[in-house]
Order: sequence, then C-alpha cells, then structure tokens
Amino acid sequence: MNDRTRTPRSTWWLLTSLYTTQYLGLGFFVVALAALLREQGAPLDQISLVYMLGLVWALKFLWAPLVDRLGVRRWGHYRSWLLVAQTGLVSSFLLIGLFDLEHDFSTIYLLCLVVTLFSATQDIAVDGLACRLIPVEERGTSNGLQVAGGLLGNMIGGGVVLMAYPYLGWTGSMVALSLGTAASLAQLLVFREPQWALTATNRPRLLPRLGALLRRRAGLYWLAMLLLYPLGYNLMFIPLTPILVDLGWSIERIGFTVNVFGSVLGIVGALTTGWVFNRVARRSALTGAALLQIVGVGAVALPLLGMTDTLTVMIAIGAFFLLCNPATTVLAAVMMDHASHDAPATDYSLQFSMSMGFAMVAATVSTSLAEQLGYLSVIWTALTVSGIALLLALPYRFQRVFPEGDPQPETADLTTVMVTGDAR
Repeated sequence: MNDRTRTPRSTWWLLTSLYTTQYLGLGFFVVALAALLREQGAPLDQISLVYMLGLVWALKFLWAPLVDRLGVRRWGHYRSWLLVAQTGLVSSFLLIGLFDLEHDFSTIYLLCLVVTLFSATQDIAVDGLACRLIPVEERGTSNGLQVAGGLLGNMIGGGVVLMAYPYLGWTGSMVALSLGTAASLAQLLVFREPQWALTATNRPRLLPRLGALLRRRAGLYWLAMLLLYPLGYNLMFIPLTPILVDLGWSIERIGFTVNVFGSVLGIVGALTTGWVFNRVARRSALTGAALLQIVGVGAVALPLLGMTDTLTVMIAIGAFFLLCNPATTVLAAVMMDHASHDAPATDYSLQFSMSMGFAMVAATVSTSLAEQLGYLSVIWTALTVSGIALLLALPYRFQRVFPEGDPQPETADLTTVMVTGDAR
C-alpha cells in the first residue's frame, strides 16, 4: 500500500474517539449499577436486568437500514447520524444527573435505555463509515482500534469514573461522562466525510439480505461462527464483577482491577492482534485467537479454586482480558470483510446483532446458572464453547455471505469513493 492510499491519521483519531465515547456510558452503567446493587445485597437475578441494557445493541440491526438509507448529504451521510447521536449522548448524561439514584431508579433506568439507544446508533454509523473508508489492507488496524476504543471507554466509564464516584457523586459522574463524550463531538465538527454514490433503490433490503445469509451453506457456517466464536469470553465477562464482590472486594478495587488494569491489557491484546491480522491469513488469525481465548477463559477459574490472594486474582483477570480480546478483534475484522460496500452499516450491524444478541441472552442465563449451580459451572460452559469455536475456525475460507450490488450504485454527478469489500 502506498502513502496515497493510506488512511489519514486524523481519520484514525476520529474513529478511535468515536469507538471510545460510545462505550463511556454503557461501561459506567453496567459496572457501577451491578456493583452498587450487589453491594446492597441485590440477588444476581436482579443484577442480570442491568445487563439487559446491552440487548438494545443486539437489536440495532432493525434501524441500521435507516442509517444506510437516510442522511443529510450536506453534513455527510454517516456524519449526520454521528452528530445526532453525540448530541443525544451529551444531553442525556446531563439529564440523568438531575435525578437521585436511590429514589429515581426507574427513571434513571429508562434514561439509561435512551443512552444505550444513542450509543448503538452511533456504533451503526461509525461502522458504516469505517467499512467504506478503511481499505482491506488496514482492517486489522481498524478493528484493533475498535476493540481498543471500546475497552478504553469501558476503562474510563466503568473504571476511572467509578473509582472517582465517592468524590464526584452521581451528578458529578454524569457531568464527567458528558464532557468526555463531547470530545468526539468537537472532532466531528471539523471532519468532512466524502460524498458517496447514490443508490438505485431507496433502502437496503434487510430481510432479503438475512435470507441470503440463511440460504447459503457458507452463510450458515458463518452464522455459527458469529454465535459461538466470541461466546466463551462473553459468558465469563458478565459474572466477573459479582465474583469479585463475593470475594469481598470493594467497588473502588473492582473498578481498578477489571476496568483499568484489565482494560489496559485488553487494549494491548487488541492493538497487537490488529497489527498481526494485517500480516497473516484470516484462517490463521481466527485459529490463533481461538486458542488464546481458551487459555484466557480458563484463567478465571484460579480464584474460584481457592487461590484468592490479590496477585493470583490480578493475574487471572489480566490473562482473561489480554488473551480473550484477540478473538473479538479478529471476528470484528472478518465481519467487515463480509459487509458489502453498498449497505455496510446494515450488513455489519446484522452480523454484530446476531452475535451480541445470542451472547447477551446466553450471558444472562449464565448469571442465573451461577446463582443456582455456582460460578464454576459457567467456566466449564465457557470452556466448552471456546473449544467448539476453535474447531469452527480451523476450516475457515472466505466466501461472500451477503449479496454485493444490492442496491446497485448509480453513476451520479457526485464524488464516488469506492473501497472494495472483497477480502480473501
């Protein structure tokens, strides 16, 4: 790749910022509410409702076609959606800060759903933008930054802000989240998105695209990968905070260990994986990351087997984040391979939603399973599906699962920026 085709550094900074800020609120709410409820003696069944916020992301494929279809061309197609989402996030955080956590929990929970809706919409738009802007040769870097940005947002929202919560309080924490999110909004104001070709139809057709996926043998294989490949990591991430609470750890200590220490190592794992991904075959990347995921999931068993000293627990959590995030990074990059140029937000969101929706339901069930049978039962389940993921990765070969050219791009008096979506 020559310098003229490389992605500008300013674009990398913008994508990293957007991938970070969309996780600030979700990271804070999931970790903070879960930890605070558990500290107050709430059962795991009730805590699992907090994690249901993530199901909004699993349903984002329902409005992803609107993001591909509609947009203010003068502002930039995907940029216009990002401006709306960012403004909504900043405003929602400030509004949540006006309510009291103890007495207005129902209202706060409803507003948390609004935040999740805006953040999911932002993710749809930034994924569509990245699919079109980033060439095949740089997709490892792009998705390394995507996963790293998510971890950084989780680290700031669920770690740094949570650690500062005793000093900031509820309102101060919401103001901090609002200011952090506004950083991306400032970058968007100076970003100029290329104009894309007009399309022959006025909407991406979601059901036919889903039908094409399910009718093809390659599509069914890829669906199995989407559902099972990242599941081991997701099954263990959800019970991680309750495990530490049950070990007697304070909220501040959990915030640092999981969302700062763990996230930093996860960022290292994601960025390293992105660099390696650009240099190896897709099959090798999928297989290697699946092997690492098995080791990372198994490490969480250490404190549950009686090794509860601080050093061992830190090693277990560090290994979990360092060795499991490569699987997330690799899967995200290969998902981008399968997204067409004509409907990238729809195709990517459909894949993401199927993967995350299945993971969230399974993780919610695993939390209830932990209540009944203990945490070790969850680990054994996670190890089993991680092993299945490895077996699925071994025969991987790229075959397109979504129809390309639906809709067909027209030749118009607009600047056409074409980035191939065919990566083998």
